[in-house]
Amino acid sequence: MHTESVIMGDENRDMMRQMVREFVDKNVRPYVMEWDEAQTFPVDTFKAMGQLGIMGVLVPEVYGGAGLGYHEYVDIIVEVAKVCGAVGLSLAAHNSLCTGHILTFGSEDQKQRWLPKLATAEWIGSWALTEANTGSDALRMGTTAVLDGNTYVVNGTKNWITHGKSSDIAVVMARTGEKNRSHGVSAFVIEKGTPGFAHGKKENKLGMRASETTELIFDNCKVPKENLLGAEGEGFKQAMKVLDGGRISIAALALGIAKGALEAAVKYAKERRQFGQPIANFQGISFKLADMAIEVEAAELLIRQACELKNKDKEVTKNSAMAKYYASEIAVRCATEAVQIFGGYGYTKDFPVEKYYRDAKLCTIGEGTSEIQKLVIAREVLK
Repeated sequence: MHTESVIMGDENRDMMRQMVREFVDKNVRPYVMEWDEAQTFPVDTFKAMGQLGIMGVLVPEVYGGAGLGYHEYVDIIVEVAKVCGAVGLSLAAHNSLCTGHILTFGSEDQKQRWLPKLATAEWIGSWALTEANTGSDALRMGTTAVLDGNTYVVNGTKNWITHGKSSDIAVVMARTGEKNRSHGVSAFVIEKGTPGFAHGKKENKLGMRASETTELIFDNCKVPKENLLGAEGEGFKQAMKVLDGGRISIAALALGIAKGALEAAVKYAKERRQFGQPIANFQGISFKLADMAIEVEAAELLIRQACELKNKDKEVTKNSAMAKYYASEIAVRCATEAVQIFGGYGYTKDFPVEKYYRDAKLCTIGEGTSEIQKLVIAREVLK
């Protein structure tokens, strides 16, 4: 899959990061709190990001993508998440989940059909695995797909689906066999407008509020057989492989939030004066900043290690789980310490750290909780 990726030199990567930074400063930063308060999913901003080439970062150029590797992908998510975790989350979900699933497991015809629209953000993509009663326990999903001639009839409900309402296309995992069997799940591409396919409740969330999260509802939804990704019964195995890459995305998202919190805290600690001097001079504050800086550097090294393996198409399950676990936990710690350094001002919406604080927590939950990451890591270590 990644043999066509372009590996940029340091100078070109710097230019790319600067391009993304300038775009975010102009098109995201001024609206962050407005979108957060109103829970606005800024579709037009994502369309503009499609024109910039960052909605199909890993997609080969032949399908309309940027054809870049995982290091560049992480660079982009970090730059966005430093300003707005919610926009970073949706950027990551579109790239790594929906688009990534089709790129990895779609037939050539399926790639030609859907990837150009996804890579340019003509279409926004969503990915549907989770259900109300099957979060970590995905093999017990209730959504079913029954073959009737050349059509699968899908019934059930998916929950916690990123841009479930606004997406034009969804990759959906549904049960085609027995419950609790890894070969009993298949993956389907379902386009918006398909009869029987609708969105349900939009979640009112603590953080990541500009990243839309909704139910998807399937009521005798008829999906053509040619929309099956891979073979019947391979959907769960595919989803686990997709999540290996997705964990790098969430790790990058967490790293961006942690870096944003650290940068804000350093700037404030130099400016804020107490007892006649900047609070950065006090050991109690400087030690917090030191710990944050160490954790950010360590998280990035874990992420870069996973990127190297992914770029070389090597086994990445353990490393992506480690990166995701550590980066998401340190994002929460860094955001918490940033609020503490800001003191009372950190508890207000006039400064950015309270949003980092709210957004960071999702990183320890989405695409596999921290507890699930530990299970994955332990399983790999004990092999």
